[in-house]
Amino acid sequence: MKTLSLLRHAKSSWDDPVERDFDRPLNGRGHRAARRMGEWLKDSGVRFDAMIASPALRIKQTIEGVEAGLGARLRPDFDKRIYMASAASLFDVIRETPDSVDHLLLIGHNPGLEDLLLLATEGDSSDLRREAELKYPTATFATIALPVGRWAEIEEGGAQLQAFVRPRDLDPTLGPED
Repeated sequence: MKTLSLLRHAKSSWDDPVERDFDRPLNGRGHRAARRMGEWLKDSGVRFDAMIASPALRIKQTIEGVEAGLGARLRPDFDKRIYMASAASLFDVIRETPDSVDHLLLIGHNPGLEDLLLLATEGDSSDLRREAELKYPTATFATIALPVGRWAEIEEGGAQLQAFVRPRDLDPTLGPED
């Protein structure tokens, strides 16, 4: 059994004029949400054997915020293929993970992360899965139990969603602006 966790980058700023989407930073709420997710990870005692992340600025700033809340360094491997990747591309990246890794954290973007989660957990009829079907908000952390012994065996369907934690679940002020 392998465990895959997914973390979507925190809320980015559309007010900051940048030439490339890749260079878009987080906004204030994004920085707060990333830190709060780090605090939650610390309180939950979640540990990862390996981490792979997109090298986009908003991902790097999300990681910095999570590290501040966690009180520890994450030290992910950065992989350009994750930047704006499709679910199919993310499955390919995951399949390359060494089998010595039992718990992998993937830090990336939508729609790829959401599509990956929904495809991997196809057939899961849990309340968590129904929540994830509605929306995968920024800075949301998910954990999926995979019914495989080797990462190369990961495929669509059969996995179970074990956690789906949104920033607003931890702090209502980090929820959507109405």
